[in-house]
Amino acid sequence: MPDQTLTILLAGGSGSRLQPLTADRAKPAVPFGGKYRVIDFPLSNCLHSGLRRVLVLTQYKSHSLHKHLRDGWSIFNPECGEYITVVPPQMRTGASWYAGTADAIYQNLFLLERSTAEKVLILAADHIYRMDYAAMIKAHDEKAADLTVACMKVPLGEAHAFGVMAIDGDNRIMDFQEKPERPRPILGEPGTALVSMGIYVFPKELLMEALRADAPREDSSHDFGKDLIPRLIGTHKVHAYEFGGPRGRVTQDRYWRDVGSIDAYYEANMDLLKPVPPLDLYQRDWAIRTYHGQNPPARMVPGEGGKDGLMANSIMGAGTVIVGGIVRHSILASRVYIHEEAVVEDAILFDQVTVGRGARLRRCIVDKDVRIPPGETIGFDPEKDAQRFTCSDKGIIVVPKEYRFE
Repeated sequence: MPDQTLTILLAGGSGSRLQPLTADRAKPAVPFGGKYRVIDFPLSNCLHSGLRRVLVLTQYKSHSLHKHLRDGWSIFNPECGEYITVVPPQMRTGASWYAGTADAIYQNLFLLERSTAEKVLILAADHIYRMDYAAMIKAHDEKAADLTVACMKVPLGEAHAFGVMAIDGDNRIMDFQEKPERPRPILGEPGTALVSMGIYVFPKELLMEALRADAPREDSSHDFGKDLIPRLIGTHKVHAYEFGGPRGRVTQDRYWRDVGSIDAYYEANMDLLKPVPPLDLYQRDWAIRTYHGQNPPARMVPGEGGKDGLMANSIMGAGTVIVGGIVRHSILASRVYIHEEAVVEDAILFDQVTVGRGARLRRCIVDKDVRIPPGETIGFDPEKDAQRFTCSDKGIIVVPKEYRFE
């Protein structure tokens, strides 16, 4: 049951492919959807799944993440055995940083040893999705599994980026290969592969045993997908749990995204602007929780000549003001200010971005506290943009935090 489970969120990744958005923050702390942080999604899943003992293992540039958890997630009562506890590297097993997903937990093995939980749920803190973990834990118990791995179907051409598994008729995992060059398709579905989501349910004692056995091995990368899971398949009962199945209380939108690159991050944000978004943020009993700053309402104001602004198919955060400007198919976070005659299209603007009069922005991401000068253009001259900013493979321009224009 959920109340017998300790949850561990792995939130220490550097997010190098998301630079410069991760220049000063960890990947799980990157803003998303004009309102949230990436880590809000797995944490909200924990909240709604009845999981109230949560350890968040942090490492890389974690101040922004720690501050967000303090401000937005200090909601549980320690007197009742509930907590969301940040665990930075303790160096308890040596002088090294976390060397892999399994090593991160091994370095904090003392937290498992003193926990009264019977099971451990392990999650990545940097994916966008909604999932009822309680249903997965129930399936784990019903199968009397030694390990349960959440999985989903992806096109075969994308499977090389995941751990690919083969299962039998009872959903027992018979084979597991981490990021294979030639992924194995599902039997009878030649264009599809079954892949791991990096979500695991372990009996606590088995997890500790597996971590202790892996730690001294010189041939191990100390990773669940590369090392622990393939070994356990040969000796234990390892089952797959399919994401988006009939179980659970959450609406089955079956949306899951790794926002680990600029293009993937941009596209996941733009998904929220589709007429029917593939990610359901509007289910009343499965809200995504976050920190809400003390901001005034958003508003639109006529320009100096009395000309109204325009906002079409966009998201506008609290405290944002559009003064006679035009915003189309864009996501504006809190306290964004759009001046008269400015045009913002297909863009993501973080907190406290100001767009000057007559400026034009297209297909770009602007990090917080940037002031776009009047008449400036971004997204129209690839050569000029490339000299100043990061440009993704698909042409998305990223203006870094607090960038100052000459």
